[in-house]
Amino acid sequence: MTKQQLHTKLHSGRLTKSEVDQLVEQLIQQPSLAEALFLEVLKEDKEGTFNASWTFDHLMRKRLVYLLPMMTLFTNSLSELRCESCIRPMAHVCEMVTEAYFKKKDLVFIKNIADEHLEKIMITCFDWLISPMNMAPKVFSMTSLYYLGLKFDWVHPELRMILEESYASGTVGYQNRAKKTLDKLAKLSR
Repeated sequence: MTKQQLHTKLHSGRLTKSEVDQLVEQLIQQPSLAEALFLEVLKEDKEGTFNASWTFDHLMRKRLVYLLPMMTLFTNSLSELRCESCIRPMAHVCEMVTEAYFKKKDLVFIKNIADEHLEKIMITCFDWLISPMNMAPKVFSMTSLYYLGLKFDWVHPELRMILEESYASGTVGYQNRAKKTLDKLAKLSR
C-alpha cells in the first residue's frame, strides 16, 4: 500500500470495524506507513472526521512500538488536537504508552521515550482532564497521569485535587475510574 492508497482508503467514507481491522493488518506489514497514518489523523482533526484516528488507535493496540520513531511528532501534536473524535483515540494511545513505560517497564519504551515526551503527554492529559469534553479522554488521561506521577512527584497531588473536585459531576464510568485512581493514590501515600 502506498501513502496515496492509504489516504484514499481513509477518505472513502466511514470505515466499518471490519474495514479498520483489515487496514490495520495491512499496516502491520508496512510499519513505514505508521507516520503517514498519524499525519492523516492530524488532517482529519481539522476536518472533524476520524477514520485515521480510529485506525491509528487499533494499530497501536497491536504494534505500539511503531509509535517510537515518531514520538516527538506525536507528543508535539497532542496539544493541537481539537476534534474529540480524534482526541479520544490519542488519549488511549497516551494511556498505552504510559502503561508500557511505567506498569510493564518495557525497556524498549524506557530507552526510546525522553522525559520531554512524557512531559508533553502530561501537560496535554491535564488539559484534557480539566476541559469540558466527553468523559472517555478524561478517563484515559487520569490513568496516564497516575503513571506519570510515579516519575514527576507534583502530578499526584494535582491529580488527586482534580478528581476529588470533579468526581460528583462525572459519568458512572468516570466516577469508577476516578475512584480506582484515588484508591491507588491513597495506597501510595501510606
